[in-house]
Amino acid sequence: MRKMYMTITLLVLASLLLTACPTPAVSPTPLPATPTTAAPPPAAGKVCQVTDTGGVDDKSFNQTAWKGAQDTAAELGWEATFLESEQQTDYEKNINEFLASDCDLIVTVGFLLGDATKAAAEANPDQKFQILDFAYDPAIDNVWGQVYATDQGAFLAGYVAAAVTKTGKVGTFGGINIPPVTDFMDGFALGVAYYNEQNGTNIEVLGWDVEAHDGLFTGDFTDQDKGRQTAESLMDEGADIIMPVAGPVGLGAAAAVQDRGGAYIIGVDTDWTVSAPEYADIVLTSVEKRLDLSVLTASKAVADGSYAGGTQVSTLENGEIGISPFHGLDTMVPDNVKADLEQITADIIAGTIQTKP
Repeated sequence: MRKMYMTITLLVLASLLLTACPTPAVSPTPLPATPTTAAPPPAAGKVCQVTDTGGVDDKSFNQTAWKGAQDTAAELGWEATFLESEQQTDYEKNINEFLASDCDLIVTVGFLLGDATKAAAEANPDQKFQILDFAYDPAIDNVWGQVYATDQGAFLAGYVAAAVTKTGKVGTFGGINIPPVTDFMDGFALGVAYYNEQNGTNIEVLGWDVEAHDGLFTGDFTDQDKGRQTAESLMDEGADIIMPVAGPVGLGAAAAVQDRGGAYIIGVDTDWTVSAPEYADIVLTSVEKRLDLSVLTASKAVADGSYAGGTQVSTLENGEIGISPFHGLDTMVPDNVKADLEQITADIIAGTIQTKP
């Protein structure tokens, strides 16, 4: 009995000791932190491009302008966006859409957007615009009008064409008879004439009459079949070098030249060996119009507060006009002709050679 009592007593004491010594607290395992995604900083600005009917991937002036918008985004941290105009009635609609989109700079591409851009700019004096291939007289305070002395680059291309033709005939044609097109054609024909004058030759230009200021046009900038047909017609007349000034229409001409053989193309706006590499084997050179630099320059002016309306001119001297390298056809152009081009360039910049009628 006594043993049982002692056993019970010991059990009670043990229970009291356990109660007096609480179990150590166990720290809970921390949950992994919820990952947070930092919101990207807002764009520093926004450049908005309205294309002509050729579209943003026309391998010509719309695409070059879009490259300038993309370069702006890369260099300045801006947002770049565009709206394509499928027909001329889209110009006003697309500009109005961008007017409601907080654009720091609205860029309209092409001579044909002149009226729509003017109306929008005058109705919205606080919005900054840039129009490529057009300028206003008198100037509009909030429109940067960018024009191109393409006649200077085309003069060099005409000189080269005259130097390498085998048939004694070279050709050109345009999309529509407007100054941004005919400036190319004037320069090309005058470059051929200068070659004739300097070398005692009589190379003929088909498709353009400088004095009459008229020539061969397809009537648009989109129908590549018309470009093919026009190039075939010029080749039928004996032209073995052709400069189409018609945006994507010119690609139809390049296809015709490549299919038939025995002739070459001079590209316009961009270096066609790069922008249309499928025709690299028949592209002698291209008359480059650096719309990309123009868009980037205007955007930088908006960013640093130096933007001003008025007319800006791209030339051989400021590097926004020129001809492309001869690439794989370099051996077609004699060294003395390349030397001539350097001197002609210097003379054009100095004003001793005129590239317009």
